[in-house]
Amino acid sequence: SNTELPYLKRVTLAILVTGTMLVVAFTQELLGEEQVSPGVFDDRVVFGQSAAFTGPAQALGQAMRLGIEAAFSEQNASGGVHGRMLELISMDDRYEPSFAYANTRTLIAKEKVFGLIGEVGTPTSRSAAPLADSEAVPFLAPFTGAGFLRDPELKTVVNLRASYAQETEHMVERLTADLGVTRVAVLYQNDSYGQSGLNGVIDALDRRGLKPVATWYYERNTSAVKAAVFHISEANPEAVIMIGAYQPVAKAISLLRLDIDPIFLAVSFVGSNALVRELGEEATGVFITQVVPLPDDHDTPVVTEYLAALQSFNANAEPGFVSLEGYLAGRLAIFGLKACKDLTRSCFLNALQHSQSIDLSGVRLQYGPDDNQGSDDVILTMIDQQGRLVRTASLEGNK
Repeated sequence: SNTELPYLKRVTLAILVTGTMLVVAFTQELLGEEQVSPGVFDDRVVFGQSAAFTGPAQALGQAMRLGIEAAFSEQNASGGVHGRMLELISMDDRYEPSFAYANTRTLIAKEKVFGLIGEVGTPTSRSAAPLADSEAVPFLAPFTGAGFLRDPELKTVVNLRASYAQETEHMVERLTADLGVTRVAVLYQNDSYGQSGLNGVIDALDRRGLKPVATWYYERNTSAVKAAVFHISEANPEAVIMIGAYQPVAKAISLLRLDIDPIFLAVSFVGSNALVRELGEEATGVFITQVVPLPDDHDTPVVTEYLAALQSFNANAEPGFVSLEGYLAGRLAIFGLKACKDLTRSCFLNALQHSQSIDLSGVRLQYGPDDNQGSDDVILTMIDQQGRLVRTASLEGNK
């Protein structure tokens, strides 16, 4: 009937108008998204961290968080960056990939953080980094030297530190060049972290025509090292390279020393302060590769700044390599934020990835089109009789 037609027209018109308004609103939202990234407010910017705060690797997560918070707190004391205060939301993943994945989802989708910083570990980063990358969320300065994170295909990953391949190459170079060692065994964690370090050792030995005399593993988040200790002792190596966390590594060193007297070397991830605490007097003579300066190296200005920032943030905190790495991670984030008055994730990533050189008060970082790793620095340290870590240019005379 005639009366129905205008009604239909009215409904159609209403639908069209509403539809157009929706399209306009949706477009504005998309455009607005370009102007303001999640986690960015007029007065603050929020970062997220998933790391181990409980369990056998908790000292690493706690130290990374301490360093990042010290850097953020120091910057906040001088008014933040472009008037925005820096905040960190940290979630415990117990050094387990499934929790790391769940935390990363929560931080991105629910907490709506601007970026992720200071993830601790290889297996955890393996589940978290691809998720961050798929959501175009910055994944900054993870505490791991795993090779897969150095893949330029991961567009939002920005590594600070040298890789495990570089750490293990440095160890093998020193062992062979300084001491003529040919018999090297490897104790490794049975996951992507252990495998990454093991591959590094195998490749470094292979370049010198050598093979490991024994390789044996233990399971992550356990200290079940007895089988590994038995197999490594049997091979009677001159050196044992350890790709593990501080508790199992300490236990393995104690048990191996009952039977053999090799040179012990561990990669930076072990956590030097925690290893010294675990081993006590038995720590003397253990070598650890480091990827940041010594926390008492006053010749590097950023170390002095770190010590001051740490002191004012938490006067009781013990300085160490891991919290120094966390502090450098925080400083790297601040560098990226300073470059972007109109803060978006893409501007932030661009500022980090396309800077000719970033100088964090004496720690220089260089990124390039296919290079998402800022530093290539590796130094060898030894635990002395006082439990202090001292820089060691050569293994000769130190064994």
